[in-house]
Amino acid sequence: MNSAIPTPDNPHPGMGFRQFVAFIAMMMATNAIAIDSMLPSLPEIGRALKIDTANHAQLIITSYLLGFGAAQIVYGPLADRFGRRRVLLVGMAIYTLASLGAVFATTFEVMMAARVLQGVGAAATRILAVAIVRDCYSGRQMARVMSLSFIVFLAVPIIAPSIGQLIVLVAPWRAIFGMLLIFGSLLIFWITVRLPETLHPDDRIPISYRGITYAFGLVLRSRISMGYMFAMTMIMSGLFAFITSAQQVFSVVFDAAGLFTLIFAAIALFMAMSSFLNSRIVERLGMRRVSHAALLGYLAVTCIHAVLVLMGHETLLLFSVLQAVTMFFFGLVVSNFNAMAMEPVGHVAGTASSLLGFTTTIGGAILGSSLGQMFDGTTLPLTVGFAAFGVAALGFVLFAEHGRLFRAHAHGASPVVKK
Repeated sequence: MNSAIPTPDNPHPGMGFRQFVAFIAMMMATNAIAIDSMLPSLPEIGRALKIDTANHAQLIITSYLLGFGAAQIVYGPLADRFGRRRVLLVGMAIYTLASLGAVFATTFEVMMAARVLQGVGAAATRILAVAIVRDCYSGRQMARVMSLSFIVFLAVPIIAPSIGQLIVLVAPWRAIFGMLLIFGSLLIFWITVRLPETLHPDDRIPISYRGITYAFGLVLRSRISMGYMFAMTMIMSGLFAFITSAQQVFSVVFDAAGLFTLIFAAIALFMAMSSFLNSRIVERLGMRRVSHAALLGYLAVTCIHAVLVLMGHETLLLFSVLQAVTMFFFGLVVSNFNAMAMEPVGHVAGTASSLLGFTTTIGGAILGSSLGQMFDGTTLPLTVGFAAFGVAALGFVLFAEHGRLFRAHAHGASPVVKK
């Protein structure tokens, strides 16, 4: 166990800068690989677990998302009280044991329980990756670490389905969960051997009911935070609906199951490109200009797509291109909406971020799953649902901004009340 004490000159003793970046990237990749790697195998998993309704196989993804979203609300306060290292080890232990449970699951109910717990464990990486970087670095160095790690984070959704596809070419589908078991075990070993506690003892905050309710109250009283939180929930709902039903769309609607991993990777690449573009232009143009323009583009593309489907013009090429453009706009929207939701509550960022992650993930999973369950052998429910979520997101943004888009500053934001 590494017991060295971090200092300003050596913020993570026992782990060099490159290894630290790789470690943070691995943490950030945990969630995406747990979702995307099994998408090509959902039909096979459904048959093995005797799932009678094809749409119910989607719940293997949804159950994970529900666990992932629910646990986020507790990891922030726990990590501030007990430290990053201990809480992260507990989270990864839950993730790894749940992966083992999924390997041996013989019923749909056991698989669902294992996936919920897997999501609960993975939520620790979502909350603690940024917290650990923030403990060790600030300013440009922090931005450098996050940027380098983000490259891996963006690459995982692109390659994860192909990894899952390659695994099932040489082994049963249970080997995918075996891969997640090995992944979690390696991360636990890495934490145990190399990661020191990065939270300074003086910075530990007791868990206080009053403090938590105070932070939640600030979010709930802020028009900006509430508006953008619910707008992001709508946009995330569309993403989750696409992820849970994508395999069925390609195999049932277009009879192109063999192209699924390739086209899914291309669509994910567009989202990665937009996230990179956002990092280059947001400081010059501002979050509101970029995200509001992207939201209008998202809404336009999804409405056009829905109309074309209603007119009977849907093809594999059309679906792939329009979905890629939709995800491009998605990448420009979400990161900025998240930042703007946090603007009025920056001094309680940890607890507020937990509430934000809880709401957007749980809300997105429920709404996205509901849309996915409407799959009827066509893309009509998905495309109309995307458009409806876009309209709802625009409504919440207009609420947050008092009916005006593209403002340079949020003059209508609720004032931050200091304790």
